Amino acid sequence: MITRFTGGAGGNTLLSAVGMDPERYEVWIAGVPGGDLWVRARRAGVHTVEVAGFRHTLSPVDLVVLWRLVRLVRRERFTVVHTHSGKGGFLGRVAARLCRTPVVVHTFHGVSFHPYQSRGRRTAYRLLERTTRRFTHQFLAVAPRVAEQAVEERLAPPGRVRVVPSAVDVGHIPGHFDPSARRVLGVPRATALVGTVGRIDVQKAPLDFVRMAAALRARRPGTAFVMIGDGPLEREVRRLARALDVEVILMGHREDSAQLVAGLDVFVITSLYEGLGRALTEALAAARPVVATAVNGVPDLVEHGATGLLVPPAAPEAAARAVGWLLDHPQESAGMGRQGRDRVRGAFTPQAMCTAVDACYRQLLGLAPPSDGPTPGSRRPRRTSCV
Repeated sequence: MITRFTGGAGGNTLLSAVGMDPERYEVWIAGVPGGDLWVRARRAGVHTVEVAGFRHTLSPVDLVVLWRLVRLVRRERFTVVHTHSGKGGFLGRVAARLCRTPVVVHTFHGVSFHPYQSRGRRTAYRLLERTTRRFTHQFLAVAPRVAEQAVEERLAPPGRVRVVPSAVDVGHIPGHFDPSARRVLGVPRATALVGTVGRIDVQKAPLDFVRMAAALRARRPGTAFVMIGDGPLEREVRRLARALDVEVILMGHREDSAQLVAGLDVFVITSLYEGLGRALTEALAAARPVVATAVNGVPDLVEHGATGLLVPPAAPEAAARAVGWLLDHPQESAGMGRQGRDRVRGAFTPQAMCTAVDACYRQLLGLAPPSDGPTPGSRRPRRTSCV
C-alpha cells in the first residue's frame, strides 16, 4: 500500500512488486488513483487497486478509505501488508492490524513531516506514525540517514530498521553521455547544459533552481538550463525566469526522463527534503556529475568530492558556484560521474533490492532462505499474497 503511486517512492514500489518471484508471491498494489505507474503495473501482471477517495493529504474521507482498505485486506486475506509513504503507511498498517495480517512491513522513503509544513500538520503526521509503529513487524529505509532519522523521531525502535537502497532500472539508462538525448532536448552539444528532473512542487524547490540558473548565467552566459517534470509551481517558475531574465527550458513530464538525463553536463537537485532521490540515482547511473542539496538520505548517495558536490538547501548561490566548478573542471567532473555510476550500478539494482525484501519476508514468515536461489521452472509448495 502506498500513498501516491508516482515519483521515486512509486517507482521503487513498482520495481519491488514486479521483481518478486511470481512462483512465491502474488502481489497487489493499492493507493491513490492517478499516475502512469498504474498502467505499467497492470501491464506487468500486478493486481492494482486505485482506492476511491484516497488522497495524499489528511482528510475526513480517510475513514471511508480505511474502511475500503479493510474490506480489501479481509477479502484477499493477504499474508503480508507492506506499506510505503506517510499516509499510506498509517492507513495501511491500521487496516492490517484490524484484519490481523500475519506480517506487516513499512518502508521509510523519508519521514512524512518536515520543517516546511505547518506545526499542526507536522504534529499530526508525527503522532500518526508513532501510533502505528507498534503495528509493524519490520521497518525498512531507503538510506542509512533515513533509518537514523526514523529512530531519532521514535517512528521505529532501535535495531528494527533495515536499510534497503531504493533501486533503479539501470538497464535502459546509458552509462555515459548520450548525444541523442541532446537532440531531443534541442540543445547543441557545444553548449553547456545544466538540468534537473522532478515534480515542480515545494519539496523540489524549483524556484531555487531558477535562481541558481540566473546566478550561474551571469558568470557563464552561454549555459543552457532544462527542467524535466511538471507540477503546481510551473507558472511560478516561468514567471521567476522572466523576472530574472534567464531562459529555462521546461520539458514537462517525460517517460524517457532517465534517458534524457544522459544529455546533461551537470545534474542538479535543489530539494528542501528528499529521502534519497530517484532522479538523482538515475543521473548517477548515467555517469552525470551532480550537485545536490545535503538533505535527509542524499549524503548517503552523494559523497562530497567523490561522487558529486553537496550544497546546503535553499542556497542557490552555493549551488551555482558548485555547478560552475564542475563545468570549469571537466576531468574532475567526469571522474566523479564515473565513481557515482559504478556505485549505483553495483548496489542499487532491482535484483539487490528484491533479494533484500524477499529475505525480510522470509524471516518474518519463518521460511528458510533458498540455498542456491530458485530453480527455473520449479514450483513451490506455498504461494504468499502481499500488498
